[in-house]
Amino acid sequence: MRKALVVEDAPEYRTLLAELLTANGFSVTAVADGEAALASVTDAPPDVVLLDVELPGIDGVETCRRLRTFSDVYVIMLTARAEEVDRLVGLTIGADDYVTKPFSPRELLARVQAVLRRPRSAAAQTDDEHVLVGDLDVDLAARLAHVGGQELDLTRLEFELLRVLCENRRATLSRQTLLDRVWGDSWFGDPHVVDVHISNLRKKLGDDPGEPRYVRTVRGFGYRLGDGAAAG
Repeated sequence: MRKALVVEDAPEYRTLLAELLTANGFSVTAVADGEAALASVTDAPPDVVLLDVELPGIDGVETCRRLRTFSDVYVIMLTARAEEVDRLVGLTIGADDYVTKPFSPRELLARVQAVLRRPRSAAAQTDDEHVLVGDLDVDLAARLAHVGGQELDLTRLEFELLRVLCENRRATLSRQTLLDRVWGDSWFGDPHVVDVHISNLRKKLGDDPGEPRYVRTVRGFGYRLGDGAAAG
């Protein structure tokens, strides 16, 4: 059974969403704020999160940003505001889709089913190749990465981005190429979602975006694997 987390402070919407998803075969957890949402994803990871933008305490945008530091769960943002800037803010912090209120139950269910059909990652390497970049050691078969001997706690998407960069370490890859290779060519959304996950990956690598050693930015195009030395 698919699991869904509903994060909505308005009781009427929370009940509507929970009943809709339950009636369509989901096991549903419903919470009213961002802190409870983060705790729920940590304790019992769902398949999809329906996340309201306007929440008490930390809002939905900040909740999504924090969520993306440790989880690749599908996220659909919900909001009563339809301005384009809101849509872009939602998607560039790592959301998979965006739905405005009021919405029809059929439309929302179709959006949920659409994101769940998207591939989250490409197939992993099956050989035992290691890629060494300075202090970075990536074991593609075991799906492990270490920096200076310390194992990194990477999410699935973060490792997939690192894997694709390692497999193409002599090339610069565009955002669209990374989207196609990691999210799948059927994914639709803001390509800057790549930047969110690259930023999180860099933090875990201990990479300085100004002088990166491992993930280099090629301005106006995309990213490539570095050589382990700070950029000059």
